[in-house]
Amino acid sequence: MELNEKIPNNVSLSSNRRLQRALEHWQPRYLDWWREMGPDGFQDHHQIYLRTAISADAKGWAHFDYVQLPEYRWGIFLAAPVEERTIGFGDFLGKPVWQDVPGEFRNSLRRLIVTQGDTEPASVEQQRELGKICPSLYDLRNLFQVNVEEGRHLWAMVYLLHSHFGRDGREEAEALLERRSGNEDTPRILGAFNEPITNWLDFFMFTFFTDRDGKYQLLALAESGFDPLARTTKFMLTEEAHHMFVGETGVMRVVERAAQLLKEMGGLSEDVRKHGAIDLPTVQKYLNFWFSVSLDLFGGEISSNAAAYFANGLKGRDYEEKRAEHTALDQFYPMDVCEEGKFTKQNVPMRNAMNEVLRDGYIEDCQRGVDRWNKKLAEYGIDYQLTLPSRRFHRAIGIYADMPFDPSGRLISKDEWDKKKSDWVPSRADGEYVQSLMAQPVYQAGKMANWLAAPARGINGQPVEFEYVRTDA
Repeated sequence: MELNEKIPNNVSLSSNRRLQRALEHWQPRYLDWWREMGPDGFQDHHQIYLRTAISADAKGWAHFDYVQLPEYRWGIFLAAPVEERTIGFGDFLGKPVWQDVPGEFRNSLRRLIVTQGDTEPASVEQQRELGKICPSLYDLRNLFQVNVEEGRHLWAMVYLLHSHFGRDGREEAEALLERRSGNEDTPRILGAFNEPITNWLDFFMFTFFTDRDGKYQLLALAESGFDPLARTTKFMLTEEAHHMFVGETGVMRVVERAAQLLKEMGGLSEDVRKHGAIDLPTVQKYLNFWFSVSLDLFGGEISSNAAAYFANGLKGRDYEEKRAEHTALDQFYPMDVCEEGKFTKQNVPMRNAMNEVLRDGYIEDCQRGVDRWNKKLAEYGIDYQLTLPSRRFHRAIGIYADMPFDPSGRLISKDEWDKKKSDWVPSRADGEYVQSLMAQPVYQAGKMANWLAAPARGINGQPVEFEYVRTDA
């Protein structure tokens, strides 16, 4: 570990002066981007209680201390190599993994790395205004922890681009700092990362659903036969877990506050809004929206690109080692395909259905979180169930794209969709109401906004009342 270098790392950066100079040349541009597009209003005069990676050892990799955001020690960390590791899937099954990019797969690997890398700064840009409307110092600290780690994940991808892709990689690294979330002229690559996040319910749903997509993409890339990519993403998964924790517990606290009020009021949903909290039907609408746009991130259900990535050992399935067969030849995935308003069952070659295989694991994982939210409602005696909508609902990519399905997956008319859309996804009025709850940020240690419950525990053994963010002034 080279923790005292200008760029902390565990890749012996100091022994490769050319690469070190290139990354040190990129570093000030990154910091310019961070100051321009990172958390607005909190770059200076605030000390944040953050964890920083100090090793790649899962038992003790994080160090907690106060730090100003621009002074955070972003670095390059890869998981430890596995001796004599071989490719675990596809046509190269059993062959030694690659330490350098195979020439024939150069463009494909660069595309995978750039697409993953583009999501990292995008989420920081989406969330940059949230500090001004935070519900507590605990939540403010968690927001900034997510932000700095997304920044470090950008560093992880930029390291791969600089070290393995020459001039093309350097140009791609520059472009990662030039695109902007939601910008009409230079948007981010993937749709969900151009959606506005203007309130904390958006943020909690994003970190639960969209960061969970990130988990599954990283799990698939962690299987890659290109070993530097696999080792990079394995360590990123260590940090990604906290982001999903922020989302799941954040939604849980919104749900619990609604449940508390419902129990007090006798179960009338409309009374929740009267008391300045977020009613469960509104939570369901935000759930529907973020789940559906996150499903699109997996790509089309039938994909020749996904088949090629798998065949060539570039991107596998989640937890590939747990599967019985690793070539996916002579195997099929049964899929409902809608043609002219009617569904037909098609057996799609398994390799062409790899996006859907990954999406299956994601949906099961999401359901476990929703089940925990519903368990909390049941603890309060509330007879309401949050549900995941059908994977067909509100899709913009794939075989169900732009087709009017209701949340149960039933194909309806365009007129019916237009009439009922506001019952299923947040309306302008819903957005205005949720935004109104954020009008008064809470910056007093231990205090919480009225619209969410307090967390069960603090961070790193600290109490909930701990001063997670300090002001220098």
